Parts: sequence; C-alpha cells; structure tokens
Amino acid sequence: MESEELLIPEERAELLRVARKAIAEKLGGVTWKPDEPLTERLAEVQGAFVTLHLRGMLRGCIGYIMGVKPLYLTIAEMARAAAFTDPRFPPLKEREFGKIDIEITVLSPLKKIYDPDKVVVGTHGLLVKRGPYQGVLLPQVPVEQGWDRETFLDHTCMKAGMRSGCWRDDDTEILVFTGEVFGEGE
Repeated sequence: MESEELLIPEERAELLRVARKAIAEKLGGVTWKPDEPLTERLAEVQGAFVTLHLRGMLRGCIGYIMGVKPLYLTIAEMARAAAFTDPRFPPLKEREFGKIDIEITVLSPLKKIYDPDKVVVGTHGLLVKRGPYQGVLLPQVPVEQGWDRETFLDHTCMKAGMRSGCWRDDDTEILVFTGEVFGEGE
C-alpha cells in the first residue's frame, strides 16, 4: 500500500542514514544487510528516488516510480543504484563519497489527468507515456530549471524519447504525482 502520509523528522533522518550506509558499505566491499525499519511507516511499499549531488551538480538519480518493496529497502537499493549504476555517470569513487549530498524524494501514488492545465509546477512530478515510451521528471526539476508548465511537459516528453509537444496528442497519457523531498543539505 502506498501512503501519502508525510514522514516525521526521525524517519527522514533514518532514510538518509540508510542511503549513506548502503553506499558506504558497497564502497567498502561489504554486503549490505538492512536493519529492521525504525517505524512501520518505513516498511510501507512506496515509490521513491534517490538523487546524489556533488558540488551542487547532479551525480546520480535513480528510483522506482511506483512502490515495489518496503520504503527503507527501496532507499538503500536506489542509493546504491544512483551511486554506482546510473548510466549517465561513472561509478562513485571513494574520494567523492564524503563530498556528495543525498536527496530523497518519496512519491505519492500516480494519478492520471486529462487536462494538462491541471499540472502544477512545483507540486507535481510527471510521467508521460505512449506505447513503449515513457519519461519521468520529479517535482523539483522544473523549479530548479525555472520552467513553466508547457516547458515541463515538453521536457518530460523528450526524456521519454518522444518529440516536444507530444503531451498534446490524444494517445499520450499524462500522470502526476507529488513528492516529499528532503536531503542532507537541509
């Protein structure tokens, strides 16, 4: 079951600790063994992304748009994936580890919309799909880039490998979600 209930500060801190520990243990050649979750909320199945920044620049970002396993396990797995298997970046080096900032985005369930004017920049993340193509952008992306709604929709189409403006086509689905975003830099 995916929750829209916000995490308490201790749960946020625990997920950040889990993410950093999972990366550190992989760097050290240790097989990560999860502790039991701090709360029942952290054991709920929910989608999430882990984003790594190095000196303010993206260094990796991977996640599950929908929940497939308990949140604390998703965070550990996605932290390792963002650090070591994001195809846009080389694997994280030990010398970089102390310099990265970890950001987590815990996702709400997806909701299909039929009116693109309902997309709220700064609140919604997007999943745009048609046939075998789909692209996802998190809610913080258009804010960081200074995009308006149409630019956000265009970039999500392009991330899916489709042409800009594909969101206007009747056979393109637009789904929105919200994200609870927190990180070490707070």
